[in-house]
Amino acid sequence: MRIHHLNCGTCCPVGGRIFDGTSDSPFAHLVCHCLAIESDQGLILIDTGFGTRDVAMPGRRIAPFFRALNNPQLREEETAVAQLRARGFKSEDVRHIVISHLDFDHAGGIEDFPHAAIHITAREKEVADEQRGGAFVGTRRYQPQQWDEVENWRLYPMGGGEPWFGFDAVRDLHGLPPEILLVPLAGHSWGHSGVAIDTPKGWLFYAADAYFYRGEIGSERYDCPPGLRGYQAMMEVDRTARLNNQQRIRQLSLEHDAEVRIFCAHDAREFELLSGQHVAPDRVAAEVDRQPELA
Repeated sequence: MRIHHLNCGTCCPVGGRIFDGTSDSPFAHLVCHCLAIESDQGLILIDTGFGTRDVAMPGRRIAPFFRALNNPQLREEETAVAQLRARGFKSEDVRHIVISHLDFDHAGGIEDFPHAAIHITAREKEVADEQRGGAFVGTRRYQPQQWDEVENWRLYPMGGGEPWFGFDAVRDLHGLPPEILLVPLAGHSWGHSGVAIDTPKGWLFYAADAYFYRGEIGSERYDCPPGLRGYQAMMEVDRTARLNNQQRIRQLSLEHDAEVRIFCAHDAREFELLSGQHVAPDRVAAEVDRQPELA
């Protein structure tokens, strides 16, 4: 397998280092870290970030609350389909998409790949369809228009499977290589999961939104900018489960750092280290400054 690291959405919330821990400008810099995996079963995407329809019609696809809060830049060249085309692939080459959860910034590109089977926990699909994503954000975080054309869903239980470093793991994802595991990590959403990939150099573990900042793992000392701490609390559906899973990931990073490389969905520094790409924002625009969309 060959793995490509993709940033499928730059978000620049107002607050600078309050959100990302490093920015000196008024705008923070967060990414939507996704993976494209070349395999004998065709191309496999792990999450999609924002899609082409999100770029073209953000008012119809992303809740105004999150557009204002996250300030997504919505660049067509950052969509997964555009980045794969730049690498010589076609959209129909993507045969499978594994989705950690159906939040708008993880699932917006699903319909750019109509030939793909969508792999996700049954619990996540259920609560997303019913808009049960938390008391305040439940009707805002899930945008069914991002996936309402999908017919080939492959749904998996939250529990069971063979254990993986102490976590429950869903193995035998239909049609996918056995090296790819779906790891349930409830808390951020009811059906949230991570994805573990067995590579010749060790395990890669995409923890998605189980944590948001590199300082939350790798040390007994917890470190996370206050803006991200608040955002995680706002988005959680089960605080106990979220914090418990985050602690388990921290212990995994301490006890098995030589065997497992862990990364989350939105930390720009983690993305830079894994992708070898410099992704500092160069065209940050505030949502309020954009021209009215034709949508």
